[in-house]
Amino acid sequence: MGEKTFDVNAAEWDSEVLGSDTPVLVDFWAEWCGPCKMIAPMVDEIAVEYEGQVRVAKVDADANPEVLQKYGIMGIPTLILFKSGEEAARVTGFKPKGKILEKLTPHFN
Repeated sequence: MGEKTFDVNAAEWDSEVLGSDTPVLVDFWAEWCGPCKMIAPMVDEIAVEYEGQVRVAKVDADANPEVLQKYGIMGIPTLILFKSGEEAARVTGFKPKGKILEKLTPHFN
């Protein structure tokens, strides 16, 4: 986990993600997932570069299956941007950083 990201679990979900005044980018990942490890440094960079505009959370898919089920996540890595408690954008699978930002930045504060 990067120094600008934070872990979130099912118990903290509503307060940390849905209740946030700042948009929250959630990275759904797992330890065994190769593409998740490839995307992780980019997610950390986004957390640093867009600090103040977006908060970046990490959800361990294996430890929080109910959260993945609630949002219909069938594959990881999946990045979902939540704004005002609603899903604003979704990126599934490994993508270059530019493609990720293309989908996400219009929704940042």
